Amino acid sequence: MKYLSQRFVILILLYLTSSYLTGYEIGEKLTFELSYGLIKAGNSTIEINSTVYQDSIDCVEISSLSKTNKFFDKIYKVRDRINSVWDSNENLSYRFSKKLHEGNYRQNRIHYYYPNQNLTVYMKKDKKATKYKTKSFEIPKHTHDILSAFYWARNQELVVGDTLYANITVDGKSYVAGLFVKNLDTIPTIYGDRECVIIEPMLKGDSIFKQTGKILIWLSNDKWKIPMKIESKIVFGSFKAILKEVSNVTYQKK
Repeated sequence: MKYLSQRFVILILLYLTSSYLTGYEIGEKLTFELSYGLIKAGNSTIEINSTVYQDSIDCVEISSLSKTNKFFDKIYKVRDRINSVWDSNENLSYRFSKKLHEGNYRQNRIHYYYPNQNLTVYMKKDKKATKYKTKSFEIPKHTHDILSAFYWARNQELVVGDTLYANITVDGKSYVAGLFVKNLDTIPTIYGDRECVIIEPMLKGDSIFKQTGKILIWLSNDKWKIPMKIESKIVFGSFKAILKEVSNVTYQKK
C-alpha cells in the first residue's frame, strides 16, 4: 500500500503550451474520500495558495495531505505530505518535497529546481538514514513536478482520442510521461450528475508508484476540470478516491 498520496497526486499529466492558467482559483481546497474495495480508508486533501519564493518570485504553493482514518490506522497507518512551489505564470517549478509515513515505510525527498540553468538538486533520506544524500543533474526545459502538473493539466484542452506528453522530474529522475484522453462519461458527483472526461496517465518507472493495472480519472468536462473520481488497481486490490468536499470554488454544488 505504499505511495498512497502519490497515487492521488500523480494521476494527472499535461501538455506544455504558453497559455495562462484559468482552471482553478487561489485558495481552492479539494477533499477526497479514499477507499480500498468497500472499506473506507481515509481522506486526501489538496489545496493551492499564494506565496513568495526566496523573497522575490511570486508563486503558488500546492500542498497535499493524505491520511488514514482511526480504524485503518490499526491496519496500515498513512500520514503523507507533498508540497510544491511553482511559478504558475512562467510554468516553472522551484521546489518539490515529499514526507511519507506509510506503515513502517519512511521517505523524505526534496527537489530544488533551477530552471534558468536547466538543473535540479535532489536530496533523499530514507527511514534509517541520518543525513540526506544529495545529487544534482540536468533537467529538460519546462520540467514540472507532479503537483504543478496536476494543476497545469486542468487548463489544457482534452480531446477524446488524443495523447498528450510532458517532461516530469521527480524522485531523482526525469522522464517523458503521457496522458491518453479516453472518452466522456456522465457520473453522479457532489454537484449532481456531471459529464466528465476520462483520462489515463501512462507513467514510466517504479520511482513514482507501483501499479498493477490502469489508472482512470474523471475530470469535469468544463474549464475547471475538477477531479471528481479516481480509480486504480494496486498490488492487492482496488483503490478509489471520490471528491466529497470543496472550498473557495465558484463551481456550484447541488
